Amino acid sequence: MTEDAKFEDGGDRPLRLRALDDDDLPVLAALAQDAVFPASEMRWDRTGRRFAILLNRFRWEDGQGLSVGGRPVERVQSVLSIEYVQTVASQGVQPGDPDTVLSLLSIEFEPGEDPEGALVLTLAGDGAIRVVVEALELTLTDVTRPYAAPSRKTPSHPE
Repeated sequence: MTEDAKFEDGGDRPLRLRALDDDDLPVLAALAQDAVFPASEMRWDRTGRRFAILLNRFRWEDGQGLSVGGRPVERVQSVLSIEYVQTVASQGVQPGDPDTVLSLLSIEFEPGEDPEGALVLTLAGDGAIRVVVEALELTLTDVTRPYAAPSRKTPSHPE
């Protein structure tokens, strides 16, 4: 008999998740929630049809954002990569500005004619990035070791 994987099974190993459909996306989106990044860390490779962002991701999987075993809450640099991109548009975002730090609130998929659709990355401060894709394929990959979150706080959202 097999049993479901648990967060503890991952330990401190780098995260690598792929979302290929509507069922996969909420897991990846939840782990990317509250990531922060400079506007200069977004890239759209038109020829390769890929849009990527280098994020400073909050490690929600590490004890649900609580200090674990006396260890401070952590962030890790991760790459969010979106494949099969047709167009990218933004609202309230100054692409390329290294002084503008953006905060990712959510990632949602708006289906179009199957398998096409649009990924909407909602940002704090009324910003958004809309990525029209031929098919849904995102990857979230940790690329550094975790580090103590500079704020030493778990992100929160007023209700």
